[in-house]
This record gives sequence, C-alpha cells and structure tokens, in this order.
Amino acid sequence: MFEERKEQLLAALLEHIQISFIALFFAIIIAIPLGIYLTNKKKIAETIIGISAVLQTIPSLALLGLLIPLFGIGKVPAIIALVVYALLPILRNTYTGIKEVDPSLKEAALAMGMNTPKRLLKVELPLALPVIMAGIRTAMVLIVGTATLAALIGAGGLGDIILLGIDRNNTALIILGAVPAAILALIFDILLKRLESLSFRKTVIAVSLVSMVAWMMVFMPLLNGKDQDEIVIAGKLGAEPEILINMYKLLIEQDTDLTVQLKPGLGKTSFVFNALKSGSIDIYPEFTGTAISEFLKQEAINNNEADVYRQAKDGMLKQFDMVMLSPMNYNNTYALAVSEDLAERYQLQTISDLKSIEQAVKAGFTLEFNDREDGYVGIQKRYDIAFPSLATMEPKLRYQAIESGDINLLDAYSTDSEIRQYKLRVLEDDQALFPPYQGAPLLRKETLNQYPEIEQSLDKLADQITDDDMREMNYQVNVEGKLAAEVANQYLVNAGLLK
Repeated sequence: MFEERKEQLLAALLEHIQISFIALFFAIIIAIPLGIYLTNKKKIAETIIGISAVLQTIPSLALLGLLIPLFGIGKVPAIIALVVYALLPILRNTYTGIKEVDPSLKEAALAMGMNTPKRLLKVELPLALPVIMAGIRTAMVLIVGTATLAALIGAGGLGDIILLGIDRNNTALIILGAVPAAILALIFDILLKRLESLSFRKTVIAVSLVSMVAWMMVFMPLLNGKDQDEIVIAGKLGAEPEILINMYKLLIEQDTDLTVQLKPGLGKTSFVFNALKSGSIDIYPEFTGTAISEFLKQEAINNNEADVYRQAKDGMLKQFDMVMLSPMNYNNTYALAVSEDLAERYQLQTISDLKSIEQAVKAGFTLEFNDREDGYVGIQKRYDIAFPSLATMEPKLRYQAIESGDINLLDAYSTDSEIRQYKLRVLEDDQALFPPYQGAPLLRKETLNQYPEIEQSLDKLADQITDDDMREMNYQVNVEGKLAAEVANQYLVNAGLLK
C-alpha cells in the first residue's frame, strides 16, 4: 500500500504542512497582539476571549460550509477556519501569562524608568513566554488534527487519503492518512516544546526565521492562482466520479494544449455544484435527473432519456448559464436494494411490495437521498411508504451496515459495484419515481466560450460506457483495489479513444 501510494502520501503530507504552517502563522500574529492589548482593557477582555471560545464551538463542517459562499473552495477557507479554531488557546494564554506576571516585578521595572513598551519586552513577555508557548503548542496540535477536514473542500492534505479510505472501505488507506497526521502533530509539539527552553531573544529569532521560511517556501506558492490554461475538474464522492474525471483529463490533455487539475472526492452534490457556480472548479460530471430535480426543482417530463437530457440541458443553460454536454450511454439511476434474506422472506420484487412490510424494514439511506424529492421524500409521496426504522449514514457505511444486519434496505445507484459484491436485490421502481440519470460533463458557459475545444474532446464519451461497463469499472476500483486513473485509461484505450 505504501509503495503504491507513496507519491500521493508525500504530496498530501506537504499540503498538510503548508496549511498548518500558514494557519498557525496567522493565528499567532492575530492572537498575541490582541492578547497583549487586552491586558490593559480588562472590561472587554473576557468578552473578546468569550467570543473566541464561542467561535471554537462552531462545528468544523458548519464553519467550512459558511465560508464556501464567501471564499469558494480550496485552501483559503480551510486556513481561515483553522485560524478561527487556533485563536482561543493562544489568545487566552497570552492574556493569562502577562496578567499573572508578579506585580512586584512590574513595579520594579517601572521604578527603573522603563516605559510600557520596554517593560512589556524586557519583563512581561519573557516571563509569560512559557504560558504563551503552551497555548501555541495546543493550537498547533489542534490545527494539524482539524486540517484533515480541509480535504472536504478541496484543500488537500492528509484528509484526502483518509476520506478516500472511508469512501473505499479501506482500513489501510485510513491508517496511511491518519498515522502521519498524528506523527506530524507530535513532531510539531516536540519542536515547539524545545523553543520553550530557549531564552526570549532566541525564541523570537527562531520564530521569526520559521515565519520567513514558511512565507517563502509555503505561502508564496499559494498566492499564485491556477495557470491560465489550466482546467480544474472535480468529482463527487465515490469511485465512479473519480473514474469519469480521469477520463475527462486524459481526453482533454490528449486533444488540447490545456493542463488539467483533478479534485476527486470533493463532496456531495450541492457542495460540488456550488463550487462550480463560484468558479472554484470548471467542470464536473453530473446526472440529468439530478439537474432536473435538485437544481431546476422540476419533475422529469417523462422517462425518455433524450427528452430528460434536453430538459436538463435547456434548464441549466437558462437558469444557471451552464452547459451540459452530450451524455454517456449508461443510466445510473437511483434504486432501492434489499438483502437477499429480506427479499426471499417476503417475496419482494418492486418498491410497492415494501408497503405491506414497513414495520419489518430497517432502512439505511444517505443524507442526500433522505432529503431529495427524487429520493425518500418522493417515495413517501408517490408510494405512500414511510419506514419507522430509518438511519442516515455515509454512502459506504450503509453497505457495511447491511452486511452486518443492522439494516436490510438501502438506497443505491444502479451501477454500484456493491450490489454485486454484497449480493443485493434491486427492487423495480414500478411507479416510475426515479427519472433517467445519464452522466454528462457540466460546466459554465463562460468556460466553454474560453476553451471551445473542450467540447469536442469530451463529446467523444457521448453514448459511450454502458451500465455493465460502469459496474465493472466501479468493481475494479472498489473491490479489486485498482487506481481510478488506471481503470479510466484502460477503458479509453480499449474503446479506441486514447492514442
């Protein structure tokens, strides 16, 4: 596993260090001066520190979600969130450390003719340094641990590997990402502890040097935006989107002079769509049925694939100024799947059959399916079915849950490899709730105007990839452990689309 992923691990580790260094740097230059200022403003000190404490209680996912509309996705919102979480320990320890300096020493400094700035630098800060450094150490450990969540908004880092492991149900990948994060936190903690034993002057010099190095080697590269001729292609969570975006990359780079940056596993539907709207990404694969139900808030005009594609294409262009290019052949529609035991016991063939056994069903749905009109909300309305026992969970966890017997019904996609892996029975959508879901590249019109050659490259996938093809590719990645890039490349070569 390490040999196969060592380049990915090294890149993720460097990204993690970048994010952590920058977040700590800004947290220090904000919190320490503020802490010093508050030592002379007792009336507002507790209020300000209290506000920083409240900010730290905001759930990290919620904070990242709030920052996305303002700053898009990537490292900027991730660093802002980490700075917010790191402020409290540094601010509180700076304030406490200076306030607890022996008053007699302050009076002695005053008697020696020291003014306020000199007293601060010569007496108060040196004596408060151990307490301040303890706050910085706490903040650093907090930053390194929380930075793994930066992967959820495309900021990279070791969280990418951890999320990939969770998504693929691969314990080795989770460990490969988690252990270096823990070791990194310990190393930073040890280094900062060593600084505590230095004199105040040496500590200031050391911190200044580290800040300069961090600025030159870490921060400056992040100021450089993406290359003018670079396209950012993202995918939702899962093997299938990652396979597709690798195909997009291979075709675009073969046919054009553009370079492509991939952001696999960026998040769920609404998250990735908002990233496209904000310009943080340029392209991602979306499904016709999803575009109609989720973004356009419409019902499919019928179940004809061509009609549904035209409805989605016209609506996305009119409402969002986005272009949905030609769709692929396969239809990755929603489905309800049950364990073979439940299917045999009650002779289940259709979704309507569930109506008579609602009490026996233990459902496990993704949060997204549970809240969608073309998901559980629609099932309740069209089929008049409600499951008393229903749990929401992450996509991969529901397959583990059905294997262990914790649930016996789940939502699935028709091309999921796990249907084959776990020997599940897919129930017929006998009342035609789920519209066609053909995958197609979705991009802003301005992107296509700027790079019109993209359309010709991506249209090579039009009417390609059957349901069986997609299931097999998903199986190769999810079960056989092949890399998505390798599987994508092999398909394009076999189809004669890659030279």
